[in-house]
Amino acid sequence: MDFDTRLAEAWVRAAAAAVGEEQERLTELDSAIGDGDHGSNMQRGFTAVLAALDGLDPAGPGAVLTRTGTTLISKVGGAAGPLYGKAFRALGAALPGPADPAGVGDALAAGLQAVRDLGKAEPGDKTIVDAYTPALAAFRAAVAAGADLPRAAAAAADAAEQGARDTVPLQARKGRASYLGPRSVGHQDPGATSTALLFRALADVTAS
Repeated sequence: MDFDTRLAEAWVRAAAAAVGEEQERLTELDSAIGDGDHGSNMQRGFTAVLAALDGLDPAGPGAVLTRTGTTLISKVGGAAGPLYGKAFRALGAALPGPADPAGVGDALAAGLQAVRDLGKAEPGDKTIVDAYTPALAAFRAAVAAGADLPRAAAAAADAAEQGARDTVPLQARKGRASYLGPRSVGHQDPGATSTALLFRALADVTAS
């Protein structure tokens, strides 16, 4: 199975649905250590993405992902918009046409690099990076072991979810949560949680 235009759009639509379903949870997590608006911001952004895709006749998967990123940057408030927007734009640039699992891994790596370049976060800082980094590692390890796209995506989703859970004992060193210092310990990071939602959405659409 290659990652093509149909799959790119299915992923983004599944991600939008997941964000909608988990909006309240994301807001609760963000209320504990942030501004309390991560869920509503992500919901607003992906609602706008769906509207943007409805009028798009994409030439390839990259067009879908680039439009997604551009829309998130313009519609999502806080840090999430630029971070997710840059990640999707990097994915789009790396996937102009259909790609095999190894190519998808390279694109996911470009997305992570975009997040790190913008946010200056490292693993352990209690951010998106703490879910994305293990997800990418698991995806690439699965591909190296001969996995197809559905199995690699499932491994990535499992790793992202574990990475999000692993942020609970961390003290935030980046973003609004870092202002709380030790009080940020004991709470799951909302950005890592929404990242896990995106990777699970990818696993779901490749498996169907």
